[in-house]
Amino acid sequence: MTRILVLDGHPEFGSFCGSLASAYADEAEARGHEVRLRHLSKMAFDPDLGTSSFAKTPPLEPDLEAIWQDIVWCQHMVVAHPLWWGGHPAKLKGLFDRVLLPGKAFQYVKGKALPDKLLAGRTSQVLVTSDTPNWFYRLVYGSGSRKQTEKQILGFCGLKPKGYHMFSQIKGSTDEGRAKMIERAAGLGRKAA
Repeated sequence: MTRILVLDGHPEFGSFCGSLASAYADEAEARGHEVRLRHLSKMAFDPDLGTSSFAKTPPLEPDLEAIWQDIVWCQHMVVAHPLWWGGHPAKLKGLFDRVLLPGKAFQYVKGKALPDKLLAGRTSQVLVTSDTPNWFYRLVYGSGSRKQTEKQILGFCGLKPKGYHMFSQIKGSTDEGRAKMIERAAGLGRKAA
């Protein structure tokens, strides 16, 4: 079985993202996977790296150290987050900035154009809630956040993408529509890693 980290990346506890993350985690756990579900909203840390030099990176607060240990522990990482202004909520982006550091998540090597991926061997999935229709996100916006998340954040560190799943439209959705979205997230958990 697989060790799975599910990160509810919404800054408010009890969000619909949290429901998707919980549905995924519950189903994966029911299939025998070892699952850790973490909520960004319950973490206390300064999301601002506060420096342009990695040599001056501040020490990780306890909640960041704990999520880092979860990332090291996991074989598969799932991030559920809302699409805000075409990207991640600031606190989630701050978590990435603070935790995915050189020497830990990746390593620059003299003479190589791209760094070594220190989290290689792990996979990732992303669940995204959005008020933007899927087709508009792809055709008009060019799936910008997807490219950033899969290639420039998770993939950059070695977490191989296994799916980027849009859940939209949230605004104006019915209870029945949201129930179907939660079942879809649960289905992904049933097929986990």
